[in-house]
Amino acid sequence: MKVRDLVLIAILSATLTASKMALSFVPNVEIVTLLFIIYTVVFGFKRAILVSIIFSTTEIFVWGFNTWLIGYYLIWPILVIITSVINYKTQNEYIYAVLAGIFGLSFGLFFALTESVFYGVGYGITYWIRGLLFDIIHGFSNFILVLILFKPIKNIIEKQGARFN
Repeated sequence: MKVRDLVLIAILSATLTASKMALSFVPNVEIVTLLFIIYTVVFGFKRAILVSIIFSTTEIFVWGFNTWLIGYYLIWPILVIITSVINYKTQNEYIYAVLAGIFGLSFGLFFALTESVFYGVGYGITYWIRGLLFDIIHGFSNFILVLILFKPIKNIIEKQGARFN
């Protein structure tokens, strides 16, 4: 791996952390999903998967260690994998918007499954039901953000990132 790749991965990871913090005052509205989709489309699977691992690790330093971390190490790479597969078929922002919407809607369910492993099925079900409204907000906001911002941000990142490809 070249030094330029390491620098790019560090910058992309830092951008994710900063963007998450910038919108942390709005419950379940984030651009991390959008950025992961764009990073995968523009920079490819290998770089995006490394960014997902670094981003998840950075979250430990920001929020501390807990069971949610296991979910982060799984769910962000899953998004990168799915985006990578879709990217071979199409680069339609509507498809990515649907992916982001479904991703947001299922976010809480995925974490409920991981919480069930540690605390039992009853806790997992309660965890999921308690967060359904947030999942709906998350899915809807992801869909709208990707639909509106995918093309403009992708174009900017492609222009700025051209020297890294």
